[in-house]
Amino acid sequence: MRLLVSAFALLFTLGSIAAHAERADREKEIVVGADHLTADDANRTSTFEGTVVVTQGTMRITANKVTVKEDADRHKYYVANGTPVTFRQKRDNTDDWIEGFAERAEFDDKNDVLKLFNRARVKRNSDELAGDFISYDMKKELAEITGAPPGKAPTGTGRVKMIMVPPKKPPEPGKGASVEKEPPAAGITLKPDAGMQ
Repeated sequence: MRLLVSAFALLFTLGSIAAHAERADREKEIVVGADHLTADDANRTSTFEGTVVVTQGTMRITANKVTVKEDADRHKYYVANGTPVTFRQKRDNTDDWIEGFAERAEFDDKNDVLKLFNRARVKRNSDELAGDFISYDMKKELAEITGAPPGKAPTGTGRVKMIMVPPKKPPEPGKGASVEKEPPAAGITLKPDAGMQ
């Protein structure tokens, strides 16, 4: 189930983290727990339903339903649905974790394309990407974040959002750790970013 491992290639500007997900996870067994499994060998489809939990090493995905379809060449297409679908994985050689949320996640392991639909968010620490549609082509290292999937009208504001928190600088030698901030200038009103939460 490469969806489970590859889903985490998205965070922190969607390209730089692919090489940093916990590498040892790829060699570990995949465990899927669900309330019900329907395996349709004739159509090469397996459907896991009811509190689906998928783990592989440090990676964990939860969903209400996961469907796996295999083609004649044994390439797999995964679709996970949930309220929301969640995923979490530790980054390689750090204590950082990558997390993501969407109502639907799709992964095509033939083309290495991951798509997250409806209220999609991917986070690492305080950094975050959000939109109604996030797509990442792993072969081309090309990300797209939009307010709606291609061919669909935006729901809500149709806006995307990226939050990047700069690293904290250590205090300069001989200076105190706490620095008083100046109060904000009076009379400045910022326009709220409606629809992004």
